[in-house]
Amino acid sequence: MQRVAGSVVQRGVQGTAARIAQEFRQRTAQLPVLALEPLEESHAPFALPTHDAPRVSVIIPVHGKLSYTLACLRSIARHGANAPFEVIVVDDASPDATASVLSEIAGLLLLRNASNLGFIGSCNAGAAAARGSHLLFLNNDTQVTDGWLDRLLDCFEEESNCGLAGSRLIYPDGRLQEAGGIVFSNADGWNYGRFESPEDPKFLYRRDTDYVSGASLMIEAELFQRLNGFDARYSPAYYEDTDLAFGVRATGKRVIYQPESVVVHFEGISSGTDLRAGVKQYQLINKTKFAEKWKDALARQPAAGSSIESAIHHDGRPHILIVDALTPDASRDSGSLRMINIMRLLRELGWRVTFVADNYTASDREIVQLGRIGVHALCKPWSPSLARWLAKERDSLQAVLLSRHYVAAPNLGLVRRVAPRAKVIFDTVDLHFLRELRAARHTGNRAMLRRAQLSRRRELALIRACDVTLVVSPVEQALLSKEAPEANVELVSNVHEEFGRRTEFAARRDLVFVGGFAHPPNVDAVQWLVDEIYPLIHGLRPEIGLHLIGDIPAAARPNLTKPGIQIHGKVEDLAPWMDGCRIAVAPLRYGAGVKGKVNMAMSYGLPVVATDIASEGMQLRDGENILLADDAATFASAVLRLYDDELLWRRLSDNGLDNIREHFSFSAARAALRRALPETDTV
Repeated sequence: MQRVAGSVVQRGVQGTAARIAQEFRQRTAQLPVLALEPLEESHAPFALPTHDAPRVSVIIPVHGKLSYTLACLRSIARHGANAPFEVIVVDDASPDATASVLSEIAGLLLLRNASNLGFIGSCNAGAAAARGSHLLFLNNDTQVTDGWLDRLLDCFEEESNCGLAGSRLIYPDGRLQEAGGIVFSNADGWNYGRFESPEDPKFLYRRDTDYVSGASLMIEAELFQRLNGFDARYSPAYYEDTDLAFGVRATGKRVIYQPESVVVHFEGISSGTDLRAGVKQYQLINKTKFAEKWKDALARQPAAGSSIESAIHHDGRPHILIVDALTPDASRDSGSLRMINIMRLLRELGWRVTFVADNYTASDREIVQLGRIGVHALCKPWSPSLARWLAKERDSLQAVLLSRHYVAAPNLGLVRRVAPRAKVIFDTVDLHFLRELRAARHTGNRAMLRRAQLSRRRELALIRACDVTLVVSPVEQALLSKEAPEANVELVSNVHEEFGRRTEFAARRDLVFVGGFAHPPNVDAVQWLVDEIYPLIHGLRPEIGLHLIGDIPAAARPNLTKPGIQIHGKVEDLAPWMDGCRIAVAPLRYGAGVKGKVNMAMSYGLPVVATDIASEGMQLRDGENILLADDAATFASAVLRLYDDELLWRRLSDNGLDNIREHFSFSAARAALRRALPETDTV
């Protein structure tokens, strides 16, 4: 059951001042408007979902307050969940009509205590009757929202060694109630984020935390049983959730705050707010019991009076700031996918990751996407300027990764000046000057050639000035060994999951090209494909369609609209085309780096026909794991040959998947990142 951090005794003078400041601080954004169930004791009949084999058992202890219980149950019925679940209400000898009213709700398992067992006894009784592999303890003075249960379950599937997961709690007026909790060395607790905006990105990313509130927490049933449930020494209530979290960590498992599980909590309804009366008086009594039980563990907690922002990260994880041109969006470009996967690896390696776009902008969707992989996004209007943020965090930063030369160049001096102890890593994404040189040669443009030579001098100077440089291609690594032999260069190529071949040859049809028009080589490639290559294919086999996927502006579409061609534009999920098309085509005539479109197709077992430039740096061999062609007629011929040759198609599919495993897997990138990062105690 959640503790109310509402007294000077619990939070100290510094905390009280912070609370007052929160109340009078000007709001930077409008608070969310919540659609809540009405609080009425009379009710129309409703039913809860039922399942023969529930995965999650939702356990709700109640003692009176029938109107809140009904509203809670209505919200569960309204929002449901994708995972099968059951709802168990434990009536702890309620003095009102709770038992008779709840017995009429279909799908609800109602347990009745013969005598009052208190919150802890009721929770443990509910757990004993549960059938699910996971237990979700929920206060009756809560209302759930979409994703409340499934997102908690995600933590156990996506976070290594997750033992306990808790929700983002919001007050009915839209203010944040808790985003995980801090426990200080004197056993005082702190509800992180209390009274602030729940939309601030610093509360929107998954992270390890000291405890999560018993108002909404999930734990595996087996682990709960192994820990003997909530400790009865804290009966009837208070500090039992903190004790459970410390017990979970003592087993070597993690306690994780999950911001995507949002629960509205009418705090104080269950137990009141008076520390001198009723159940609430046990808050101070049980603090003493908790301090005695966890004396050794508390010695490792932050000292009372520590700043909240430092205390929330007291686990000592090394900290890295990443600066890129834009907030990454995996559906936009392959560079975004690579950056997202690099951040996933960094967090897996034990790093705390903060990200900022050069334009200091991130959409709500992008903030949530980064939060899902445990990354804190800095952006307007929530964050200070980069200079002010660096000055504040300079002592916590072990590394700064600057992505792309036009981002790294203007920011390198600031980082060196304000955070001089941070190791600076320059991620080229691809060598810009090499791409410009190839474009100049392809077009014969002398002005472009002069710009490329200037870019070369600037980019090489930047590489020499940084501590480590990351490149995506062994071709570029070899080039830099000659151009800048004194530089420390590591190969961190594209990083892909292996999705595997999920559809066989006979069930597939058509061709697919993936590439947005923000990247000039894609513009040239798709125009060449549409004007010269595809007409040769369509003329012989008009039933073979071509799908164009990517951010293609409306002005460019008329020139690409021809018989057999479908323009889909930017899509959220490439899987339908990766699983449904027979061949991916990559007719790039210039560029640099490793081509994500080729990697992506191969990660799905989709064979590729490409140019030599499109396959550069990928350890690919013509006829073994790819088909190569550099003129229109040969390219079209290779497509038609592969389209009808199932044995060849399967060979390319199998060997392409092998190539991804060997050169573009998470394990390959993990080893390179370890070499590039500074040595720390926790990595």
